[in-house]
Amino acid sequence: MKLLKSAVVATTLALSLGSFSAAADVCLGMACMYNKMTAAEGIDATLVQVNEAMKAINDKAEDDVIIANIKEALAVSKEINANDKVDRNRNRANDSLKKARAAVKEGDLAKATGFLKEGEKRFSDLKGMIDLTQADRASQQTHMLNRILDTNDSAAGAKSGGK
Repeated sequence: MKLLKSAVVATTLALSLGSFSAAADVCLGMACMYNKMTAAEGIDATLVQVNEAMKAINDKAEDDVIIANIKEALAVSKEINANDKVDRNRNRANDSLKKARAAVKEGDLAKATGFLKEGEKRFSDLKGMIDLTQADRASQQTHMLNRILDTNDSAAGAKSGGK
């Protein structure tokens, strides 16, 4: 009986390990919830949802439809993940969307439209924050990195003069 029990446990363990290793798209942790698109695609998708919400307001749609569009814009905006500066400004843009949602719940569609336009502008401004030229990237290298790698980079720390 002891031998049979051990065989069943071993077989079950082997089958369960085999089934987990066969699934290539198993995802663990919070990192797999998002990042299905690039930051630029996330901005574009968010702008589409914001425009849908404004169109719904102009078409005199029900409040639930407008709120659903705003919630979808907030959900899609989580895909915008480039750096800390972009994330801070994405949060500010999300605040505009949340204020618009609150205004819709209060029945003030004019105020909601203003907040949606502000959010649209803020999300559009995010595009400029993620478009770094190669010269900008080189200027962002730190002197510490150059010391670690024992390299001399004359462009490190220099401002790009592309005006």
